[in-house]
Amino acid sequence: MHLPLHVLLPGLVARVGFPDRWRQAWLIMVLTMLVDLDHLLADPVFDPLRCSIGFHPLHSLPAIALYGLALVWAPSRIIAVGLLIHMLLDATDCVLP
Repeated sequence: MHLPLHVLLPGLVARVGFPDRWRQAWLIMVLTMLVDLDHLLADPVFDPLRCSIGFHPLHSLPAIALYGLALVWAPSRIIAVGLLIHMLLDATDCVLP
């Protein structure tokens, strides 16, 4: 269910938060999944038991703080929302088995 939520939740947020341009907002938020490219720096690249938050550079607390700060500047807001949704969903892997 984790991976479908990375597509479905941004769609819902785009529809509600950006109704006049929801398709564009949804596409941008889905493209923020590219943040997972930092997983390629890990060995092994995929570990189902690993918590991404705090492990990968683009999933670090300072990076997440920057994503939160990006909410303030309107041109980066949709990207920031997508990244924060992504981090929230990835954080569920840290608490759920």
